[in-house]
Amino acid sequence: MKSEGVCSFCKKAFSGNAIRKHLGSCAERISPAGNEKIFLVKAGEGPFWAYFEVNGSSSLEDIDSFLRKMWLECCGHLSAFTINGKQYFSSPEDDEPCMDVKIKDIISKGLKFKHEYDFGTTTHLSLECASERTGAQLKKIELLARNNMPDFRCKCGKPAKEVCTECMWDGEGFLCEKCAKNHECGEDMLLPVVNSPRMGMCGYTGED
Repeated sequence: MKSEGVCSFCKKAFSGNAIRKHLGSCAERISPAGNEKIFLVKAGEGPFWAYFEVNGSSSLEDIDSFLRKMWLECCGHLSAFTINGKQYFSSPEDDEPCMDVKIKDIISKGLKFKHEYDFGTTTHLSLECASERTGAQLKKIELLARNNMPDFRCKCGKPAKEVCTECMWDGEGFLCEKCAKNHECGEDMLLPVVNSPRMGMCGYTGED
């Protein structure tokens, strides 16, 4: 599926592959001088992706909160990062590592790592540190680009508005408003089509 997104600086559209290179050279981007180490991270799964910058002095917990707000949060589930084979938990037990670790102490350019949300109906995200730079400290994690809403279609050809939480696991289940009313699994199994890799899972209906 074709996946494009818009640069938050120049507002131009790029493919998911091209925008990574563009973000490093966008003429509209202003990066004030400073001594903070700042990391550009790509997160995604399937047609869903986002690029964001985070301070090196921020923690894994900050990234977890950012991902929850943008893509994941529905019922306050637990989550974890896996970095270099080690897991960091949102609510650790006993001697399990927590997410209270600084980004600059654990992430470097080129590093690939994972994030999981909800250990029942799990949403898996792949992350990669695309680059590092030095600049003025960010006030918060800054979203630089995100995929546009994918063009999900009902089997009748019309834009999908609902997804069946049962049929989606067979690669089907996208329904327009009309077909959703007559879907054999019933209305209780339907959730809205949203721009998130958690679409159709648990009780997720969209970002905050």
